[in-house]
Amino acid sequence: MLVIFLCIVLLVLLVSWGKINPFVAFLLVAIAAGLLLGIPVNKITASIQKGIGDILGGLVIVICLGAMLGKLVATSGAAQRIAGVLVSAVGQKHIQWALVAAGFIIGIPLFYGIGFVLMVPLIFSVVDKYKLPAVFIGLPMIASLSVTHGFLPPHPSPSALVVLFHADMGKTFVYGLMIAIPAIILAGPVFATFLKKIPSAPLATFRAAEMTEAEMPGAFISFFTALLPVLLLMLTAFFPYLHVQNPLMVKAVTLVGDPSIVMLIALLVAIYTLGIRQGKSMAVISGQLTDAVKDIALILLIIAGSGAFKEVLTASGVDKLIAARLGELHMPPLLLGWLIAAIIRISLGSATVAGLTAAGIVAGLVSSGGVNPNLMVLAIGAGSLAFSHVNDSGFWLFKEYFNLSMKDTFRSWSVMESLVSLIGLAGVLILNIFVG
Repeated sequence: MLVIFLCIVLLVLLVSWGKINPFVAFLLVAIAAGLLLGIPVNKITASIQKGIGDILGGLVIVICLGAMLGKLVATSGAAQRIAGVLVSAVGQKHIQWALVAAGFIIGIPLFYGIGFVLMVPLIFSVVDKYKLPAVFIGLPMIASLSVTHGFLPPHPSPSALVVLFHADMGKTFVYGLMIAIPAIILAGPVFATFLKKIPSAPLATFRAAEMTEAEMPGAFISFFTALLPVLLLMLTAFFPYLHVQNPLMVKAVTLVGDPSIVMLIALLVAIYTLGIRQGKSMAVISGQLTDAVKDIALILLIIAGSGAFKEVLTASGVDKLIAARLGELHMPPLLLGWLIAAIIRISLGSATVAGLTAAGIVAGLVSSGGVNPNLMVLAIGAGSLAFSHVNDSGFWLFKEYFNLSMKDTFRSWSVMESLVSLIGLAGVLILNIFVG
């Protein structure tokens, strides 16, 4: 236990104080852990390689295809079309709720950073047009993006945890939706009512030009393409309850239910609907897909590093020891997973690193069958969104784009992230009563 504690402290110091790349920090900590835990020197490297291969083998396809899909949704104007349709449908009085819905829909296929940069210009255009407080209007939409990033596949951390815990991607997504919606409402529009007086003058530098009507795809195509992964995952999640007996159909749904196949189908559809159909050449589309992979390369490396650290713990047998010792605390496993992720998140600033590191520590509890793996994914996801502050890039994105003071960023962004985390934990514990 002392060795693991020291390794986690070392990881925190390397990333936060030493400013070392998280992937490199994970490798250094994995090597240190292997030596201190008595793994033979000639087996440490093998354990690291196995850990990297195991986690990326089941994940790299989903993350890369998800990034490619998100890139097409962003660059085609589909995201702007979705938001525009929602705002037009509800009118000025309910613009905030329309933006929340837009952020939620767009946040499912888009990675957080891409979604943030994409949606902020839309927020600012609405603020300018209707003379509304920027934080009051913008924070709820940003809350939607944050919640989907922490709770819902195909985002990196929840997707990785599904693989690590051998959870069901479809069920995790459905449970995640049940928790995400109240978390967004309470931490978004409800909380934002207390922030109307925060002064914010968004910088002109960040107000990107919008696409014209002619340049954007139609509403149906935009909604259908962005939500196709969701539709396929929900179909496969509910299919067993339809009691279909046709063997061919069962095999087809089983194949389509694989997350890699889901994302591949969605991407192929998007290449046509948001690319070729819009008059783009395959050369242009291929360039956008390549850029998408570049955008998430570091995320893949961080995930790989966390897999190496997790495998070293597993190879040493210390994961079982940790599970046994933590079990002596008489703390519910889901609460424990949330707490570990929250502590690492506050220390390191990265939701992805927090989720994956916590997963390696509680993996023994999940494998022993003492907890619902789908709910553990969500508990750790909620913990990984806890109090965001100066060591989190999201904190600075929000501060600089909205041109806020440090004090106002803490009382808006940081509190919102903490509310999302706590509400997410409460939702997981309530769901555990019924499905645990």
